[in-house]
Amino acid sequence: MEFYSLAFWGIIAIALVLYYTVMKSRQWICLLVFSVLYYGICGLSGVPYIIVTTLTTWFCGLMISRTVKKTKEKRKAPGLSRDEKKTIKNKGVFQKRIWLILDLAIVLMILACVKYLTVFEIFKVSGLILPLGISFYTFMAIAYIVDVYNEKYEPENNFFRLLLFLSFFPQVIQGPISRYDKLRSQYDMVHSWNGSTFKRAVWRFLFGALKKYAIADMLSGSISGIFDYGSEGLPGSLIVLGILMYSAQQYADFSGGIDMALAVSEMFGIELMPNFKRPYFATSLGDFWRRWHISLGAFMRDYVFYPFALLKFMQKFGKWCSKHFGKHFGRVLPAGIANILVFLLVGVWHGAEMHYVIWGLYNGLVIALSDICAPAFENINSKLKINASSKGMHIFRIVRTFIIVNIGWYFDRIYDFGDCIHCLHNTVTNWASFEFTRMFTQKVVDTVDSTAYLYGGYVIAVIGVIIVFVVSVLEEKGHDVKAMIMSRNLMFRSLIALVVILLILASFMLTTGTGGFMYANF
Repeated sequence: MEFYSLAFWGIIAIALVLYYTVMKSRQWICLLVFSVLYYGICGLSGVPYIIVTTLTTWFCGLMISRTVKKTKEKRKAPGLSRDEKKTIKNKGVFQKRIWLILDLAIVLMILACVKYLTVFEIFKVSGLILPLGISFYTFMAIAYIVDVYNEKYEPENNFFRLLLFLSFFPQVIQGPISRYDKLRSQYDMVHSWNGSTFKRAVWRFLFGALKKYAIADMLSGSISGIFDYGSEGLPGSLIVLGILMYSAQQYADFSGGIDMALAVSEMFGIELMPNFKRPYFATSLGDFWRRWHISLGAFMRDYVFYPFALLKFMQKFGKWCSKHFGKHFGRVLPAGIANILVFLLVGVWHGAEMHYVIWGLYNGLVIALSDICAPAFENINSKLKINASSKGMHIFRIVRTFIIVNIGWYFDRIYDFGDCIHCLHNTVTNWASFEFTRMFTQKVVDTVDSTAYLYGGYVIAVIGVIIVFVVSVLEEKGHDVKAMIMSRNLMFRSLIALVVILLILASFMLTTGTGGFMYANF
């Protein structure tokens, strides 16, 4: 069900009326009903998977809490020696760990069976469609059970409240990956209608729709034409154009979808975690990934990077490196290995295909090497008397990071690894700008019914990119663009809204690609 469909907004309208009127005292139930309804409409075949994941996580969370309480009660018994208390504690930790492992095994097995084993033709179900948002709610379930295991908060006693957390309809399509302790208190609150908040949400939704429909959808068909039918004969000039368009498409599609999800949630008074912070203004690859898919990065940091880096053998490795190579290597080598592991998992999260794995390793290795070589870079800047804090150096870092990121997009978008290597080779050695027009016509122009639609779509996309760029520059400088627009007079606001809406409507008429979200089945 598309965000622009009448059915979707019909559901939203009914939900909002009920939420703020007759169900005001039970708002979380209203959200649950419409979340389950939305999930079922999007695909009934996916419902059993999210129910099993929720049920397993809910039950194991309760059993972990029960084990903790029993262990504490037993240790309070009078007359126990220190060794007996230690034995009881160790037994409790073991039992608690069993419930954690059981839950992780079940939810990860579900994810592996429907998302990964089909790649190797080990597990296939006739007509199976990947359950909507399975990776997102699986990661949320993992975060929940690990937090309960670490006694960060008490588990949820009500199964249906946990189901709401995992199935909340604005975020189930493509995230963000929320934390239960950040949303539980919001579900408990009674939210009253706020006109100002609603208007801000509408502006956020319009901006997200502009990115998704006026940029991403306008470019998707051309990108497919360039890359989906092999790399034979592709000149480097056309390959670079395709990668740059993909860079814009992926950001506009994913961040636009997130903006729309955040906006719909905001209409109900629920604030979700932001997922993007102008990543193409990043000054390093590490900075880029702290700005791109923020909730996934936070998940990997808290539940993979730190637990792995704090393992005893990793700490011993760090001390060994410090002793033999110095404190810098003792700090960055273990972190570099943990980063490589994290990005390998991120690559596998995208898919089990080789090009995703290579893409993940590429990002992990670049970040690890940049940390290792940081003193050498600082030494070079010092010898060349380069002011690292100058505006020119800042722009240089942004451009350098943009190039590094786009090299990574080769592995992400070109699905055949051999084609990917061939395209990288042609980018460097076979620019062949004189071949650009012929190959562009063959790969793109000749595949569409109307060149007017194609070039009209490009015009819409370019205008959309300019608007997004200007807004991003203002936000990067600390301006609240939505507040700036809302503070202006009615004529100005109406003009801005009219321009955005016209661009979105024009995109519906001119689109040559698909309207679905790239990350919907992740």
